[in-house]
Order: sequence, then structure tokens, then C-alpha cells
Amino acid sequence: MPNHRSTAPLSRPVRPKDAASVVLLRGSRLDPEVLLGRRRLNARFMPGIYVFPGGRVDYSDYRHAAAATIQENVLQKLQRQCSESRAKALIWAALRETWEESGLLIGQSGLIAPSGNSDLHAAYMKAGQMPILSGLDYIARAITPTRNPIRYDTRFFLIDGARTSGRLRHTSELEDIGWRRVSEALEAFDLMNVTRFALLEAMALWREDVPPNPRRQVPRLSTRVNAKLITME
Repeated sequence: MPNHRSTAPLSRPVRPKDAASVVLLRGSRLDPEVLLGRRRLNARFMPGIYVFPGGRVDYSDYRHAAAATIQENVLQKLQRQCSESRAKALIWAALRETWEESGLLIGQSGLIAPSGNSDLHAAYMKAGQMPILSGLDYIARAITPTRNPIRYDTRFFLIDGARTSGRLRHTSELEDIGWRRVSEALEAFDLMNVTRFALLEAMALWREDVPPNPRRQVPRLSTRVNAKLITME
């Protein structure tokens, strides 16, 4: 019998791009508020879905990352799976995306080192702020399923919203952005699995209120044969 099976090569999954996202919580340890915004309806990735501020790492993030003062324990956790330069770029991307999508700066009063000329540098200088990231923690990682045409390898960070400054604003990336009670967000919004996964991990750490630990393993969400898979890194 003739062999009717296709000899065409199987298409390879799209390689995921590095991305970073920040879970901002504030207020009560039991039921804090979380910052969420709705992606615009014409977005190529997850249109109309409520998410945390975040986005892909740009090449410029590698150049500007030295401006941020990062706790060594956070770098140690990231560097279990990536280089130091990539770890720092991920954190700078998290700061940049948070500011671009919400108008909020993460840091404290001071003068940023004049070693870069990015829009984020200018925003820190105008606000009299500097990116000293005490309290920022790396809490989770998620990789978009292989079947998706657009894929990201996203690292999630957690910080107290009280460590931000600036005026919250709607942007071209996130609409209807605002602070919502976590309990209400989990019930009222149709959150994607990855957003719910990161939020629940953030809440577990938030309620413990313990300092970042470089030895603590970080959960990674991925898929295998259409099933969610959580492994510890």
C-alpha cells in the first residue's frame, strides 16, 4: 500500500522571548489590593485580558540595567536559570514596563546615576527617584505553551505597592488600570491561568511577610501534552 503520511517536516515551536512582569500588592496582609489593567482589544497577545504590568525584554534593557541597585539574593535566584546580564535586564525590563504601562516608578528618593539616556532614566530624574529595589523579589516563572504562535518566558516579581511613586494612568498598553482587592479580582475577572498562578504565589509570600531567600525554589508553569506542569527551580 502507498504511504500517504506527509513527509513535510513538523513545524518547530516558536522560541519564547524573555519577558518580565511585576505583581504590585498593597495594604492588608490578608486581602490586599493588586494592580491590574486590561490589555487593549486589538493587542496581538491576550487581547482584552486583565494582567499585571509587564512585557518583553528589549536589547536596551541590557544597556541600562546597571542603573538599578538589586539585592544579591534576587540575582542569585534568577541566575540559577540565566546569566547575570540577563537577570539584570529582566529586572530593568520589569521597571520599564511597569512605568510605561501604569505611570508608576519603583524605587525610592534619590538621584539616579546619569549613565543612561532612556525615557525611564528621565522619569526617575524628574521625580527625584532612583531604582533601589529593596523589597523586590523574584517569585515565579511561566512559559507560554508550545502550540502558541506568540510565546514568552516570563519572570514574575513581587513588590509592595507602597514602594512606588507617580500618578497612575491609563496607557496605550493597559486600559482600565487600577487597584482591586485580590479576593474580588480572583472572583470577578476571567484571569488567565498564568496570571492566577502568579497572583496566588504572590499572595502566599505576601501573607508570610518574610524577606527574600536566595535558597527558596521558584515555581515554573509550563505545559506538557495539554496539561499544566509546575516544576520548582
